[in-house]
Amino acid sequence: MKALAFLGIDKVGIIDKPIPDPGPNDAVIKTTASLICTSDVHTVRGVIQIPEGRVLGHESVGVVHQAGANVTTCKEGDRVVVNAITPCGKCDPCQRGITSQCGGMLGGYKFTTQRDGNMAEYFFVNDADYNVVVIPDDLTDEQALYTTDMMSTGLVGAENAEIPAGGTVAVFAQGPVGLCATASARLLGAGLVIAVDSKPDRKELAKKMGADIVVDPTEGDAVEQIMQFTGGLGVDSAIEALGSPVTFENCVKATKPGGVISNIGYHGEAGDALSIPLPDFGLGMGDKKIHTALCPGGREQVSRLLRLLQNGRIDPTPLTTHRFPFTEVETAFTMMTTKADNIVKPLITF
Repeated sequence: MKALAFLGIDKVGIIDKPIPDPGPNDAVIKTTASLICTSDVHTVRGVIQIPEGRVLGHESVGVVHQAGANVTTCKEGDRVVVNAITPCGKCDPCQRGITSQCGGMLGGYKFTTQRDGNMAEYFFVNDADYNVVVIPDDLTDEQALYTTDMMSTGLVGAENAEIPAGGTVAVFAQGPVGLCATASARLLGAGLVIAVDSKPDRKELAKKMGADIVVDPTEGDAVEQIMQFTGGLGVDSAIEALGSPVTFENCVKATKPGGVISNIGYHGEAGDALSIPLPDFGLGMGDKKIHTALCPGGREQVSRLLRLLQNGRIDPTPLTTHRFPFTEVETAFTMMTTKADNIVKPLITF
């Protein structure tokens, strides 16, 4: 099979690899469509150490090529989606309900970091009964793809923000995850959704995805603008969706006493530490909560996300700004690295 692989720092390329074989509890999927994630760009830059030749990617859908003897939830020929996080469902973190931390810190993130990813013509899925979900006939591959990571992460970010019905929330950065967090905040009943971004195309997408107000940090201090829109109180909840020390600190500053900071940004290139502005944190006594998350894995959340798509509660497909055949995936990856042509998410078809 052909696969997109890491070939050294800042180098990727299409290579040949054997088609994987499933164990009795696993499955192998023949890929039909994929999305490229910015976290893959971080990995190729060297943020996460992986060996040369490791296949990239964690956002793919396809058709079951082979299912292990013990697998009961899918069969050969089924059109399926698999979350970016593939927990075992058996270990201590999984049993405690923290599936993204399967086996240890960030251990549910197995694609690319622990074994080959799924930007390939075929990909392996561990513990298929826990991780493989059949796609309803009335949904397209493109729609289902967004449940693998962007919608999954955006939703958990909004859930962890504990936004009260009718409450206020600020979502810092309107990349793909931030846009899905914006949409999820509205779905969960936020009364005022404030999106923060400076790019004109992202600002328009934020409004389309559910933002009531878009704050542009190039037009004045973002926190001061948020304070103006909330009568000087700050927001009930702030969602960090970029992975930047500045936006993390702004989340703390913009949140009112007793509020929640929900972090779903990837801080892999932020250095060794994040700082908390202590006066805005009440010197540690401001009743503010910080909740971090990696997108949850497993069948249950993906099934809920598919239901939202089926019933028209959310449409993530405007995030697909570019389309490529797999033969041009290296071009797509370069564009995601440079953010050329205002790319948000490129759809790769096989």
